[in-house]
Amino acid sequence: MDRTLIDDCVHCGFCLPTCPTYVLGNEEMDSPRGRIWLMRATVDGTLKLDRSVAEHFDRCLGCMACLTSCPSGVKYDRLIELAREKVEQEVKRPLRERLLRRFVFAVFPHPARLRVALKFAWLPAPGPFKPLKDLAPPSWTTAAPPAETPAEGGAAVARVGLLTGCVQSVLFGETNRASARVLAAHGFEVAAPYQGCCGALALHAGRREEGLELARRTEAAFRAAGADRIVTNAAGCGSHLKDAHLDLPVFDISEVLPEGRTPERHPLNLRVAFQESCHLGHAQRVREQPRALLRSIPGLELVEPAEQELCCGSAGIYNLVKPETAKTLGDRKAALVLETEPDVYVSANPGCMLQVSAALRRAGRPLPGAHPVELLDLSIRGAQLGDPPPA
Repeated sequence: MDRTLIDDCVHCGFCLPTCPTYVLGNEEMDSPRGRIWLMRATVDGTLKLDRSVAEHFDRCLGCMACLTSCPSGVKYDRLIELAREKVEQEVKRPLRERLLRRFVFAVFPHPARLRVALKFAWLPAPGPFKPLKDLAPPSWTTAAPPAETPAEGGAAVARVGLLTGCVQSVLFGETNRASARVLAAHGFEVAAPYQGCCGALALHAGRREEGLELARRTEAAFRAAGADRIVTNAAGCGSHLKDAHLDLPVFDISEVLPEGRTPERHPLNLRVAFQESCHLGHAQRVREQPRALLRSIPGLELVEPAEQELCCGSAGIYNLVKPETAKTLGDRKAALVLETEPDVYVSANPGCMLQVSAALRRAGRPLPGAHPVELLDLSIRGAQLGDPPPA
């Protein structure tokens, strides 16, 4: 842990009302300020980094709402990343936790293994694996975009590499296909050469070197494909790759599309509740762009659920290793979505989509879920929600 970064915190408390674990429990040590006190004490040697201290670090969702609210520019993202790395190196977790984490990282970053695991999602799940069963959607599509999608409407504006991701490619394959179509319609040549993990899940869980190595592997695949930039449609992946200091620039798809051509849009008469993903809004500071894409669709009514600054509880693997807190936050977010009386729930991150959709099912009021780019794709194609996608 970096003492210089720790000392940037003046302990003003502006982070407290935006921190989901503090809001739920009103416990100082479960706030960013409190966790920084713990970091300072362990660095100074006045407190041992044991299981009790590690638990407060584990409870952090890493949502980065504190980055938005902090007036001092504290790099809490870097601090919690280093703290979790140290926990993984020095603190031995209970056997149950070790087995669960080992299972998650043996399966989720590997699309082929995840596809096999999902085939058994209907079976009764033992205690630690029950969250996996609860989150599994009733249906999913693994259809992948072509390895190459030519630009439409003339010469290519640029050649971009579309990250299809690990979980995204298995559970939200149609989001990836829609992303390639929309990029092409805006004049971009699209390469999709890599369907592995970018390392975001590993970094978020304290496996820092593994996460950075996977980010470099991702970049190498796109460089070999001749892409001049990496485009993501998953907020967590985009945040991780932007922070990995790669040579290739990384952009969320909502940042890139305005640089291209503007294809004709057809009406979609839908009331859409847009949930701002933490790693898009707080970490990447990309807020207006996805909203602008949605507002560009004729007939679409955009509504904003309350408490956009609070995390839904997904947070990488958090909803698997801290399921009760995650469930509370997910149910809270779902209730706020339902208060807007939408026709469809929209988020720009697959983890949020899984988390809130599961909460909506628990509430007995499931909604169609979509990425913003999927609605834009429907509008460009002149299709409607529920229409079958192109073959």
